[in-house]
Amino acid sequence: MSQNHDEHDEDEEDCAPQAEVPEGAAVFPLIPEELGIHPMLLAVLHAVVFLDGSDEAVVNDSAANEALNYFATYLQRLSGPELKRVREDMEVLQDFARTEKWPQEEVTFLRTFLFEFGVGPDEDKPKGRKNLA
Repeated sequence: MSQNHDEHDEDEEDCAPQAEVPEGAAVFPLIPEELGIHPMLLAVLHAVVFLDGSDEAVVNDSAANEALNYFATYLQRLSGPELKRVREDMEVLQDFARTEKWPQEEVTFLRTFLFEFGVGPDEDKPKGRKNLA
């Protein structure tokens, strides 16, 4: 689902210079603007990866879990055209991740993200896991 900061390609054109980001900070790959993914969804995905994937030395587990539960609460408010758009964007991201040969863990994160946060269809349920809702 995530890379540690030290594995992140800091030479990427759109990636702002970072000052002393601690080792163990989880980051999600930069998503090209050309994919047309809603920027708020990308912001949420990046925040979730950081909060859920960073080492405890970087992010307090209890605080991260509380924030993630709020994310789930807010995402569950999606309905109608907004929810349809998010589902379509997630499909585009999954296709992009597969095409770019992302690690399976990151593809699975994208495939199960909506279910994990209580807004996805049951077919996206990871085996043996409960959603955050």
